Amino acid sequence: MLQDRLFRGHDPALLSSFPNIATRPAARGKFLFAGDEKLYLRGTTYGPFRPNNEGCEYHDPDVVERDVALMQANEINAIRLYTVPPVWLLDLAQAYGLRVLVGLPWEQHVTFLDEKKRARDIEERVRAGVRSCSGHPAMLGYAIGNEIPASIVRWFGHRRVERFLARLYRAAKDQDPGGLVTYMNYPTTEYLQPACLDFVCFNVFLEQPGPLAAYLARLQNLAGDKPLVVTEIGLDSRRNGEKVQADTLRWQIRTVFEAGCSGAFVFSWTDEWHRGGQDITDWDFGLTDRARRPKRALVAVREAFQAPIVRPEAPLPRISVVVCSYNGSRTLHECCQGLRSLDYPDLEVIVVNDGSTDQTAAIAEEHSFRVIRTENEGLSRARNTGLRAATGEIIAYLDDDTVPDPQWLNHLAIAFRKSNHAGIGGPNLTPAGDSRIAECISNAPGNPIHVLLSDHEAEHIPGCNMAFRKAALEAIGGFDPQFRIAGDDVDVCWRLLQNGQTLGFSAGAVVWHHRRNSVKAFWRQQVNYGKAEAMLEMKWPEKYNSLGHLTWGSSMYGSRIPVFSPLRRWRIYYGVWGTRLFQSVYEAAPGTLFSLPLMPEWYLVIAGLALFTNIGLVWPPLLWAFPLLLLAVGVSVLQAGMSAAKASFSEPKPCGYERLKLFLLTGFLHQLQPLARLVGRASYGLTPWRRRKAPYLAFPWPRSSAVWNEHWQSTEQRLSALETFLRDQGAVIQRGGDFDRWDLGIRGGLFGSVRIRMAIEEHGGGRQMVRFRSWPLFSRMATASILFLAFLAVLAGADYSWGAALFLGLIAVCLTARALGDCAAATASHLFALKRLEERRSPLDGHDPAESELCTSTDGQSGIFDASGSHFS
Repeated sequence: MLQDRLFRGHDPALLSSFPNIATRPAARGKFLFAGDEKLYLRGTTYGPFRPNNEGCEYHDPDVVERDVALMQANEINAIRLYTVPPVWLLDLAQAYGLRVLVGLPWEQHVTFLDEKKRARDIEERVRAGVRSCSGHPAMLGYAIGNEIPASIVRWFGHRRVERFLARLYRAAKDQDPGGLVTYMNYPTTEYLQPACLDFVCFNVFLEQPGPLAAYLARLQNLAGDKPLVVTEIGLDSRRNGEKVQADTLRWQIRTVFEAGCSGAFVFSWTDEWHRGGQDITDWDFGLTDRARRPKRALVAVREAFQAPIVRPEAPLPRISVVVCSYNGSRTLHECCQGLRSLDYPDLEVIVVNDGSTDQTAAIAEEHSFRVIRTENEGLSRARNTGLRAATGEIIAYLDDDTVPDPQWLNHLAIAFRKSNHAGIGGPNLTPAGDSRIAECISNAPGNPIHVLLSDHEAEHIPGCNMAFRKAALEAIGGFDPQFRIAGDDVDVCWRLLQNGQTLGFSAGAVVWHHRRNSVKAFWRQQVNYGKAEAMLEMKWPEKYNSLGHLTWGSSMYGSRIPVFSPLRRWRIYYGVWGTRLFQSVYEAAPGTLFSLPLMPEWYLVIAGLALFTNIGLVWPPLLWAFPLLLLAVGVSVLQAGMSAAKASFSEPKPCGYERLKLFLLTGFLHQLQPLARLVGRASYGLTPWRRRKAPYLAFPWPRSSAVWNEHWQSTEQRLSALETFLRDQGAVIQRGGDFDRWDLGIRGGLFGSVRIRMAIEEHGGGRQMVRFRSWPLFSRMATASILFLAFLAVLAGADYSWGAALFLGLIAVCLTARALGDCAAATASHLFALKRLEERRSPLDGHDPAESELCTSTDGQSGIFDASGSHFS
């Protein structure tokens, strides 16, 4: 018998006839690897069966050998077990080239954390189970749990259960440091997300292609930068018939791999199944029946597993890949090698050499790619050059320091075919083999990330991995040439969205992106990003708040940066009595106060507290600022430490002194990044005290204006036209809300604004008198700051500390003048808009401007006169 020869020393001649699985798998980014080859799991679940007289849940070796031989003949390369197997089963799996994912069973259905002894016993059993399999060549990994019931998780709270799973993870790693460890989750406890796992597993039974694809997209976003494996899919043939079961498994497997997953396990190998001390006889999920006779589903699974992992249906769109490079020779060769390995039949590669002085052009020509040489004109112009030269229906952009996954274009093509998105992006991950400094930088803030509106739709896709329909890019005029180094991707995404288009995201469209490999290079990158933010704010002021902070309307995928908030609010949608099938977690967006430690402006807060502390040397009562200064610095350091503690590093995992060094460096980068952004922003004028451009300054007092119109328009039309005109002039506009008595607000700066109210008098025959009332308004921050500083100045004067009183009073006066100036700028924008709208047949009305004229009296009242001079207001 085969097993006899195996047990007597693993017959080399016999083993050599089967696939080699000696290389232990590893998780890198979104995929599993065996050595340098990507490992896709084509698996099935196996057992458990009724225990025999010796307590073995897997029959005898003859039955298992026939099963694994049939699996191997049908393209199955992995099996999932629910209990710890005997060694001979692992030997048989190895002989037939099957990897084994071993479940470590324990009493998950009871309140296992209520008794400390039970929790310790569970941990010891996990250790024993891992120890019995540790180091075996057939081992794929260990599952430290499987579908803890939702009521049990709800009983303890998901955080407590996650901590216990982390404890089991460490116990498993203690016994087999090189083994992969995971947990088998399911939709009813979707919110259970242990951060320690090596890869993410979900059991998902959805019987329609659309819902399955949508839910896999959600799971990919929950998995973040880790591989996602679907560990149970299938259909009951008893209730649905063998043909429906076979057809369903075909599209389920295809959908799983198209979603960018690293594998799928079909539930189950056979209809025979034993659970809870009894045979399950009313379900037939197997690929074979209870007598091990193949069903139609086995043929369907074999055909699905034999097919290419990801292959879009014909006809395929032609894709042009554009790589823009300026002195990128250090990484361009690796990028070109990755492009040559792309598994896509209809593509062209264009390298735009943007005035490089190194070997960039020569490297690209070595790979027989089309090279376009230009003067150094900046990134946006280089991208536009590639756009004009491209012949593809889709234009995919890569940076010269990226390496695309071989299936990158296939995933993009599928995503474009299944949607109307104008642009689609994917993850950009740090490749294995980068320096430890680069890994620290990958764990720091400021790296390119995509921002999602939903599981499928994006608000922003980063320039290192983005693709667009050529027609959509041409419709908006391509990239804005003013963005020479960065910001071009954000701008083009916003313009596409403004044009009524949508952006998408494909989790499988992965590129490997080298991070900066020195602190100096990281500093330069972040300063440039800060400059780009300032340029974006000039063009898109409405996207930024008064502090100069960009607030995305969505979530940042893959972000490892925690918001410092002791009042972080989590809500889990359990359903009534915890009966919801898909239970999701929702997190309330943090307010500005708790987001401040993550903003570059936090350093301005620290600087302000340091200033007050120094004044306290002259007037001691102000030394109260010193504890606040320490608190502000402490919050910043704490946030950096919290983030650095969550940093992950590639194998071999650092420990001891090396781990401490990497922790300190990562924390330092968290401190450095916002400072670099602040320097870049300030150098281009993006400061909290910036003022929006205005045609002139007008004294900020309440004003009333009126405009006579011979042609009727609705309130919404007139306000929308005024709003559009003001935006076109560069004003920052805010609309009044449902409970506000004002209609439009014009922000002059951080400290002052103007609000506008409109009323319409109807005079018959379509004639209207449109009245406007505007009034200046100091911001709450300005009012509070001025009053507080004035109060301190009075107290200092009463204490005869004239120097401190003078200094504090001077600051209060300067802030008052600044607030008045902001209000004056906003007032001027409003008056200028009314005047210009009358001069140039404004969108407010289609009448000839000769019919009326806007006049403003010296007392601040405005009126409209007709051509004969009759005064209407």
